[in-house]
Amino acid sequence: MSTPTEQLAAAGVSIWLDDLSRERITTGNLQSLIAERSVSGVTTNPTIFAGALSKGEAYAEQVASLAADGADVDRAIFEITTDDVQAASEIFRPVYDATGGVDGRVSIEVSPDLAHDTAATVAEAKKLWAKVDRPNALIKIPATRAGLPAITEVIGAGISVNVTLIFSLERYAAVIDAYLAGVEKARDAGHDISQIHSVASFFVSRVDTEVDKRLKAIGTDAATALLSKAGIANARLAYELFEREFSSDRARALVEGGATVQRPLWASTGVKDPALPDTLYVTELVAAGTVNTMPEKTLEATFDHGVIEGDTITGNYDDAHAVFDGLAAVGVDFDDVTQVLEDEGVEKFIVSWHELQDTVKAALNEAR
Repeated sequence: MSTPTEQLAAAGVSIWLDDLSRERITTGNLQSLIAERSVSGVTTNPTIFAGALSKGEAYAEQVASLAADGADVDRAIFEITTDDVQAASEIFRPVYDATGGVDGRVSIEVSPDLAHDTAATVAEAKKLWAKVDRPNALIKIPATRAGLPAITEVIGAGISVNVTLIFSLERYAAVIDAYLAGVEKARDAGHDISQIHSVASFFVSRVDTEVDKRLKAIGTDAATALLSKAGIANARLAYELFEREFSSDRARALVEGGATVQRPLWASTGVKDPALPDTLYVTELVAAGTVNTMPEKTLEATFDHGVIEGDTITGNYDDAHAVFDGLAAVGVDFDDVTQVLEDEGVEKFIVSWHELQDTVKAALNEAR
């Protein structure tokens, strides 16, 4: 009998863990998740690193060394986080090799303080890529308006990118265009475009959190009937858009020339509402060629009792469109929803980044 996570992987979904810490690396935890939970990649963000650094002694020796060397806070964060990503990349290298570079990926994010600064985002992405110096790294760039030209520029430089914080179909279409433009730029610059990989991280549960708040305020039967449906419907329509855009003449010509397809990634898949099934954003978003990045709690729930029944996306486009027709009919402004979520998403990562800075600053001072 295969496990639900094995079944999910067999259905074409890459399982990536949405967490990384030095403890996971040094204890063999990451290695065991690859072997026992079908995990084939890792994503990180400022919140994850802030949590990892705030607890345990795993970083004490490096912090002491950096303090003795006179490192400031930003240099210390850069050294600590890139060391973790390098080590994780080594652990996942056999997966990377076995999948021809599709999986075995480890993501690291540019500073969220730069989310609205294109040039600074490009500069930091190049700096991170050079420092990590592993072919299976992905540099995370948020899909803000300033992020879009940065995505094109960074991919054009031959760097693999995880585009994060996507909430709307309109922004996702712009992300796909930015990716294709980047690949064209890389091709024209003489890069081997077959080595450039990208995922587009579409956030799911946060959509339900914001939409459901508005539906409850409306309070009608029609509004109540739509509770907890927007996130999955939005992601399914993203996959419909993905299929359409990568079937275009432009995309097909690039793929025929060696380019890889930018895969949709389902992020924010931990269930926020305890009344919902804890595997909801996994089992209802199964389709070939996707990635689901899960917090460990969701990963373990899926492994324990997830019911994987094949593709749950492509046959449900009509239902997804009907959900959005219903949201418009009851008065939910979805454009406003996604803008609020993008603004909040950037702000949350900035807050976490500053918490990370404070944590490292305190650790450096203590070490000194």
